[in-house]
Amino acid sequence: MSSSPTPFTPPTTEEERLAFLRLIRSRRVGPATFHRLIDAHGTPAAALAALPAVARAAGEEGYAPCPAESAAAELAEGRALGGRPLFFGMPDYPPQLADLPDAPPMLWVLGDPALLVRPMVALVGMRNASSLGLRMARRLAEGLGMSGLVVVSGLARGVDAAAHAAALPTGTVAAVAGGIDIVYPAENAALAAEIASRGALLSEHPPGLAPQARHFPVRNRIVAGLALGVVVVEAAERSGSLITARAALDQARVVMAVPGHPLDPRAAGTNALLREGAVLVRDTEDAAAALAPALATHAADAAARRRVAAPEPAAAAMRPAPSQPAAAPRPAGDGAPAPRPLAAAAALATARELHGAILDRLGAAPLAEDQLLRDLALPPATVAPALLDLELDGRIARQPGGLIARLH
Repeated sequence: MSSSPTPFTPPTTEEERLAFLRLIRSRRVGPATFHRLIDAHGTPAAALAALPAVARAAGEEGYAPCPAESAAAELAEGRALGGRPLFFGMPDYPPQLADLPDAPPMLWVLGDPALLVRPMVALVGMRNASSLGLRMARRLAEGLGMSGLVVVSGLARGVDAAAHAAALPTGTVAAVAGGIDIVYPAENAALAAEIASRGALLSEHPPGLAPQARHFPVRNRIVAGLALGVVVVEAAERSGSLITARAALDQARVVMAVPGHPLDPRAAGTNALLREGAVLVRDTEDAAAALAPALATHAADAAARRRVAAPEPAAAAMRPAPSQPAAAPRPAGDGAPAPRPLAAAAALATARELHGAILDRLGAAPLAEDQLLRDLALPPATVAPALLDLELDGRIARQPGGLIARLH
């Protein structure tokens, strides 16, 4: 008789919410690892129970998941601020974001969560934008907002702030790099309060977390992931806006750019995007035309969701990782979640050999997972547990588009 992990469902009780939050807050468990653990073990509670053994198989002794007291304190603090925890798989979790392999398992939302299921467009650009750039950002935000789109950005100074302010009457969402109660830059405090009142602030981090440099590129993937497309108004050759544009490309979003003068360094990034194939945007009509196919798909998907009277959470929430089959064969068991073959102590030597073989084929330059599987000539069900071990051990990192890179 065979068994498989319990199908994943979003949490509905406080106990389940605590387990969910404990798992994502556990050391070395990022969004991609979270989803792989759920895929392997079925529920956050089962994944938490398995974490010490997984870490031990990866060579780390004494691993302990996030304490229940820490998760409970975070939930209490976020709710005291007026925030709402939005867990992956819930009906009002942003549908565009749910499609990502590294979708945030939990978001803190301050404001109107209904905005998160509406179609969105991202507007990003330079912090020290020109007066023309700010005027263009405001004009696009107003026009696209009037057409029914929610404008999402990152609450930075410059283009982000201009877009948010212009879209307040029609709907705007700010994805922040720190906690939902930490405004950066501080000069945008009044704007952040307006967005919390009339729009929505969201973060995948705990309340009280001050943003650090490494949080901004991670935040940018959320800005791109929420949207059907990204419009870059002004960007230097090396800028956070281009990180957002690259994330959008990896996520198969529409990438658009406003052209600028060839001698203006503030237009170097946008002109480069246009040279590489981004859609040229001169006005709202250009952006709307570029987004029309994605909008039609979004509307059809929304209609399909409404037609489903009793949604199947497992079907909606669980999706295979890139280049992986939807359901891998699992070993026979006694009714408990099936152990991953390479995590078992009896197979530890074999696991270490596979770890070495994987690391030998990886370098700093990312490699596609399907190419790694071909190089190893092994099935995904065999390689996936070893990848998870290495990810938890901090030796590899997953990147958008199904890519894997060696860290050290």
